[in-house]
Amino acid sequence: MKVGCIGLGDIAQKAYLPVLTTRAGVELHLQTRTPATLARVADQFHLPDAQRHADLDTLLAQGLDAAFVHAPTAVHPEIVTRLLEAGVPTYVDKPLAYELADSERLVNLAEERGVSLAVGFNRRYAPGYAQCVEHPRELILLQKNRVGLPEKPRPMILDDFIHVVDTLRFLVPGTVDDITVRSRVEDGLLHHVVLQLAGDGFTALGVMNRLSGSSEEILEVSGQDTKRQVINLADVVDHKGQPTVRRRGDWVPVARQRGIEQVVLAFLDAVREGRTLSARDALATHELCERVVREVARGTA
Repeated sequence: MKVGCIGLGDIAQKAYLPVLTTRAGVELHLQTRTPATLARVADQFHLPDAQRHADLDTLLAQGLDAAFVHAPTAVHPEIVTRLLEAGVPTYVDKPLAYELADSERLVNLAEERGVSLAVGFNRRYAPGYAQCVEHPRELILLQKNRVGLPEKPRPMILDDFIHVVDTLRFLVPGTVDDITVRSRVEDGLLHHVVLQLAGDGFTALGVMNRLSGSSEEILEVSGQDTKRQVINLADVVDHKGQPTVRRRGDWVPVARQRGIEQVVLAFLDAVREGRTLSARDALATHELCERVVREVARGTA
């Protein structure tokens, strides 16, 4: 299976390439427009010159069976369009695009061409989060905080808060019939945002504070007088009377802890089996993010 990797930044190097380069039957082809990065990364993984590409045209000429897109968000629409038009099953880092119209166009194009399109919401596959689906979820609280990183609303929401939005959508136990957004913006920069999703018998809160004093991610799901916490995607604490702690094993790779290994393998399995993956549900997350962007803008008008 010939697999392309487009964009060789931190996420590709730290999370995806260690998984892809250890898969039997995968012939990995790298592409970036930065020659020094291409040489360094390809050398690190002992890839021959024939699997190193300076532009998308030469990569597509290899006859790819699948592609992973880890280039900057701003160029996602152009790159993903080229791949889908070439009939290449495509996995792309979230978000699909900064503008909802571009995301809609890409999902429609994939469906028109009958080509798989998957968006990298790896938290759905993270063991700690996936196990929360089995837990009572009358109240869901997810905090994803940062230190000293206020940012313009659209890139912050689409590049980072989108993980919170998608995880809440994944975990809510029923139909959402009420959506509320609160935020604080100063000098055009978004300091914090809170999203509430509510439905019959449940409430879900997503919080991001970019001036939190600590980088952390804490998920809590509770119901029926029990609670489960997942701390930084690693430690799971079950509360029923006395807390019980399950820590990530010393030898568990970070890519597996964060669900990246699992989502990569699920995508590759679908390609091998000839199953077409739809990004329609991922588009619903982008639509909700667009609503958050509009509500933040309305609150500062």
